[in-house]
Amino acid sequence: MRKAIETLKNIWKIEDLRQRILITILFVAIYRFGSYVVLPGINPGMLTQLHKQTSEGLLALLNMFSGGAFSNASIFALGIMPYISASIVIQLLAIAVPYFQKLQREGESGRIKINQYTRYLTIAILLFQAPSYLMNLKAQAGPSLNPAINWTLFMATSTIILAAGSMFILWLGERITDKGIGNGVSLIIMVGIIARLPKALSQEVVSRTTDTGAGGLIMFLFEIAFLLIVIAGAILLVQGTRKVPVQYAKRIVGNKQYGGARQYIPLKVNAANVMPIIFAQAIMFIPVAIIGYSKIEGASGVARALTDHTGFWYNFIFAVMIILFTYFYTAITINPTQMAEDMKRNNGFIPGIKPGKKTAEYIDEIMSRITLPGSLFLALVAIMPAFAGVFGVKAEFAQFFGGTSLLILVGVVLDTLQQVESHLLMRHYDGLLKSGRIKGRAGSVAAY
Repeated sequence: MRKAIETLKNIWKIEDLRQRILITILFVAIYRFGSYVVLPGINPGMLTQLHKQTSEGLLALLNMFSGGAFSNASIFALGIMPYISASIVIQLLAIAVPYFQKLQREGESGRIKINQYTRYLTIAILLFQAPSYLMNLKAQAGPSLNPAINWTLFMATSTIILAAGSMFILWLGERITDKGIGNGVSLIIMVGIIARLPKALSQEVVSRTTDTGAGGLIMFLFEIAFLLIVIAGAILLVQGTRKVPVQYAKRIVGNKQYGGARQYIPLKVNAANVMPIIFAQAIMFIPVAIIGYSKIEGASGVARALTDHTGFWYNFIFAVMIILFTYFYTAITINPTQMAEDMKRNNGFIPGIKPGKKTAEYIDEIMSRITLPGSLFLALVAIMPAFAGVFGVKAEFAQFFGGTSLLILVGVVLDTLQQVESHLLMRHYDGLLKSGRIKGRAGSVAAY
């Protein structure tokens, strides 16, 4: 306890770090405030149907990422997800389109252009998603709308408000990255997820203490202990790396010697991070939507199997898709050939392996081997909320036992703590741990 208090004092002593933390808190508070500002013309007291609709499926994922703003019909209802979708599309284009490949190799100027294209694509996605959200809002929460409202005018103005709200969140995220602590976009997603924790925790406590046969506080303590074990496993998954040694040849320029040192390439066990879970959840939602809109005889059994989140077939298909998407996303984001070429260009080589093609094959073989346990562990973490639901954990609290929310929380917290620790070490203070240093998400793939 004394160590923790001393660390907090050291953090407060560093003026730059103190200002960054206060700025981050201010921007996060603005974001949370906007999540409760309802669209003009909406009665917030009559959104119960929308709350029910966003309790499961893909809409639950969107509502989780927006911190409940989606179900509140707020000006931030679409959240940061359109920007994430645009980033994924641009990332895929950088693999298939030569123009974007060229931009990636141009350094800072190319990165600025890619960010511009990402923002333009975000606006295009918003102009499509906002009317879709409003039409769904009218269908699910019709009584919440003012009867005297002009629907056409409401659609036009609300589309602009929703698009502006999402772009404002993106601006907040960039300001947090520049002037605050941590990656701004990732931090905003984390805040949206963790904002739902107090309510879910209180509901779980009430459920365990009031319902007969629920196990009482003893069962709740077992849940917390198991949650800590799952978090520890998620940390291992996020930080797990396979270090490949790289030796650089010695070069003498003038009177100075360059190179000759051995370094390591950290290949992540889970290079795809949370993307396979997001892809799998989106795909799993498609057949349910098709069956729901079409009246196919005998489809009720299939629909029931695909909508039962605690059922065997849903979780089996979900886990298999996560494993497949992990291999797919790892293959398109990790380029062994490019890594081998860069290594050769910098006079580097893996001991015992010929530079060039043999090096690329060696890296590809290692990635194939470590991706298998990574994908299996990722699938296990993804279906962990279903196991929690089987043992009587409420759905709201079960979301924190695994899946996208847990991995994002763990990754963002590690990155933020690593930045705080770097400020402390730079000024010759002790780190956050008694021994060792905090590692963030080392590797080439970010949180989303």
